[in-house]
Amino acid sequence: MSQPIWQFEQSIECEASAGSAWKYWTDVANWNDPLAEFALVGPFEAGSRIVTKMPGQDPWQSVITEVIPDRAATIEMRLQGAVLSFRWLFEALPEHRSRITQRLTLDGPNAAEFLEHMAQFERSVPDGMKVVKAAIEQGV
Repeated sequence: MSQPIWQFEQSIECEASAGSAWKYWTDVANWNDPLAEFALVGPFEAGSRIVTKMPGQDPWQSVITEVIPDRAATIEMRLQGAVLSFRWLFEALPEHRSRITQRLTLDGPNAAEFLEHMAQFERSVPDGMKVVKAAIEQGV
């Protein structure tokens, strides 16, 4: 298996159990991005789609490609000749705490065409993870 052309990872510790964090996060209605609207087509399981609507753009389609309940999920966005993958990991820590990790990768024959857009994720994911952490801690 080859290395992706680009990857980025961010982790954050949360004052909620991994199971509670997972349950909150897998409810797409809880996803909060001021610019985006998210819709899950089907249950949160492999093969289901996630539709992301951004103002002034065509909807983006993603597919959940893997789910390990209470532990991990991978969501893939197919681009022209490339795949942007979002891997979420939920790790149990002592005292009913958890570590949540988001790992993004870009791969495929045309992946280099999308590299300049990846810097946006490197800037936005750390703050996004803080928002996820705060929402989970308030929601449990």
